[in-house]
Amino acid sequence: MNSSPTYQHLYTTIIDEHQQVFQQQDVFQLEASLNTIAKAGKIFVIGVGREGIAARSFAMRLMHLGKEVHWIWDDTTPGIGPEDLLIAVNGSGAIGHINYVIREAKAAGGTILVVTGSPSGEAATNLADTILFVPASVYKGTDEVVSSIQPMGNLFEQHLFMLFDIMVMMLEQQMDVSHEDMASRHRNVE
Repeated sequence: MNSSPTYQHLYTTIIDEHQQVFQQQDVFQLEASLNTIAKAGKIFVIGVGREGIAARSFAMRLMHLGKEVHWIWDDTTPGIGPEDLLIAVNGSGAIGHINYVIREAKAAGGTILVVTGSPSGEAATNLADTILFVPASVYKGTDEVVSSIQPMGNLFEQHLFMLFDIMVMMLEQQMDVSHEDMASRHRNVE
């Protein structure tokens, strides 16, 4: 069996899907998100599944930028307060336990940034202070987004990794942080 035509078709189609998402990204929402992150005191991050893995990688890079960052599920995570930011990655906007954490953070005075593929979901419409709508096909999403040949939320989940990395590079410039500064904060006990 010759899989080359299938492989080529898949990667070119998937690259095209990502290009469409980048082109449809609302840059005003992106800039508002960057400003919110840059001025935040402590930053707390939450997400689940594959989108949670992307969120956790973003949390790591935010720490490398010099921010105090906590993953919500860690036992050493402190309380959130009025100067603090919760970044909630909630693809469908309807992940119940994430919305619960958002409500608790908001009640404690925290600012909420929701990263979602469903701006009509509860997380964006009722709970967010700032919304970053990523217009990529997301699992159980109901909004108009770039469709995908891939299963479930693959496009959204993959795209988060690239978008978050771009955001980190933009924050480097905004916060006057170099690659070398970031590397100096890398874990040194591995």
